[in-house]
Amino acid sequence: MRRPGLHRQHGKPGGGGGGGAKGIYVKLAISVVVLLICTFSLFFSESIAGNRGSLEPSEINVEELWESAKSGGWRPSSAPRSDWPPPPKETNGYLRVRCNGGLNQQRSAICNAVLAARIMNATLVLPELDANSFWHDDSGFQGIYDVEHFVQTLRYDVRIVESIPETRKNGKTKKIKAHQIRPPRDAPISWYTTVALKKMQEHGAIYLTPFSHRLAEEIDNAEYQRLRCRVNYHALRFKPNIMKLSESIVDKLRAQGHFMSIHLRFEMDMLAFAGCFDIFSPEEQSILKKYRKENFAEKRLVYKERRAIGKCPLTPEEVGLVLRAMGFDNSTRIYLAAGELFGGERFMKPFRDLFPRLENHSSVDSSEELATNTRGLLGSAVDYMVCLLSDIFMPTYDGPSNFANNLLGHRLYYGFRTTIRPDRKGLAPIFIDRENGRTAGFEQAVRRVMLKTNFGGPHKRVPPESFYTNSWPECFCQVSPKNPADKCPPDNILEILDRQLENEVSSDIEALAETNSTRRTEV
Repeated sequence: MRRPGLHRQHGKPGGGGGGGAKGIYVKLAISVVVLLICTFSLFFSESIAGNRGSLEPSEINVEELWESAKSGGWRPSSAPRSDWPPPPKETNGYLRVRCNGGLNQQRSAICNAVLAARIMNATLVLPELDANSFWHDDSGFQGIYDVEHFVQTLRYDVRIVESIPETRKNGKTKKIKAHQIRPPRDAPISWYTTVALKKMQEHGAIYLTPFSHRLAEEIDNAEYQRLRCRVNYHALRFKPNIMKLSESIVDKLRAQGHFMSIHLRFEMDMLAFAGCFDIFSPEEQSILKKYRKENFAEKRLVYKERRAIGKCPLTPEEVGLVLRAMGFDNSTRIYLAAGELFGGERFMKPFRDLFPRLENHSSVDSSEELATNTRGLLGSAVDYMVCLLSDIFMPTYDGPSNFANNLLGHRLYYGFRTTIRPDRKGLAPIFIDRENGRTAGFEQAVRRVMLKTNFGGPHKRVPPESFYTNSWPECFCQVSPKNPADKCPPDNILEILDRQLENEVSSDIEALAETNSTRRTEV
C-alpha cells in the first residue's frame, strides 16, 4: 500500500535503496536553497522598507509640516542657461491678447502671451484682462499689476508697449488695426511661427482673443519654459497697494505664530461643474442644476460615481476631519481663501466646531479698500498673496481650479513651501464608511492615505499635472549636480544679459550715427 504523499522512485535496477537516499538528499538540498532565497528576500525587502522609511515617515509630524519641504539640493532658478540674445530691434509686428477667465487663468495666459511674442519676434502690447460677468471688475492689467516692473523684468526677453503706436506715412498719421484671430486651444509653437506670424506680417498686428490655454503647456524647449517662470514668478508683481495690504494681513496672522491657508472650493460654480448635488436640499439642487445647464456642457453625472473617483470637492467638515486625523488641533489658525460657500452655515458649522480660529481677508483687515472689492480681482489678488506666504497651503479641489494649481506651482518655486493635497479618490471610501457607521480606524486610514501625498518637495510632473502647478525641473537647478544640465547658472547672469542688451543698444546708436553722417555728407 502506497503511503499518501510518497511516490515510487524510478531508477536503475538494483539501485532502489541508494536512489531513495539520493532523492531525500536532493529534496533537502532544494529545501535549503528555497529557505535561503526566502531569508534573503525577506532581508532585502526589510532593507528596502528601512530605506523608504528614512525618506517617507510612517507617521505625520505636524511640527515638521510648519517648515518648508526637503529640497533635495534643488533651488528655484529661471534664468537662461544657454545663449539667450535680447529681442532684435526689428520686430515682425505687434501682438495683442485678451486674457479671459479669473485672475489666475489670466495669469497663465499672460505667461503664454510673453512666450508667444518671443517665439514670433513680436512686440507685445500690454495684455488685456477680461472684465467678465463673474468678476464685474474692469481694473485691467494696470489696476492689478506693477506695469513698470513687468516691462523692466522682461527687457531681456521681449519688447513691451502699452498700446500700438501710430505710424506716419506720406505725411499722414495712420493707426495699425490688429487683425483678430481665435487661436486653437493648446496650439503648438508651429501654429505661432506659421499661421499667426503670417497674419502679423500681412497686417502689422494681430489680436488673439480669447486667449486662455491657447499655447501648449508641454514644450520641448527648457529655455521657453524658463521664460514662462520668469513671467509668472518674477515679472508679474501686484501693485504696491495690493502687496502692502497682503503683507499687513500676513503680519497680523503670524503675530500669534504659524498659520495655514485653505482654498475652500465649496462654491456654486465648482459644485455645479463637478455634478455633486445629492448632499443638498431639493431647492439647492435645483439651483445647482440650473447653473450647470446654463454654464456647462450637458453630461450624465451620478453623484455616487463622481464621489467614488474623487471628483467632488471636499466638504468643509471633511477638510476639518482630514486635518484632525493628521494631528492639527483646534488651536490651529486657518485663513480661508474662498468665495461664497454654497449651503452656508449648515456646512461651515462642523468645520468651525473643529477649528474655531478661522479667518478671511475681511475679518483680518476691515479696510474700505477690501470691503468694496471683496469679490473682485483685488480680493482674489490678496487671497493669492496670503496663501503664497502662509506656512502651509491646502487646496480642497485642485482639479480645474486655476487658483489652487497656480499657487501650488508658485509655492514650489518659492522654496518648496509645504502644501497638503488631499487625495480625494483615496479618501472617498473612508468617508463613505464613516457615514455608514463604520468609524473604527478612521483616523489611521486617513493618515495612511495622506502619507502617500507629496507635501511640497520636488517631484516629477506627470500628466495631467500642469506645468504651472509643477515647473520642476526646468525652473530649478542644483549647486552640485550629478547631471550637468541641472547646474545652476552663474550668479552674474543678469550682468551678462545687461551687457548683451547694452551692446545691442550701442550697435543701434552707432548704426544711427553712421546713417546720419552719410546723409550730411550727401547733402
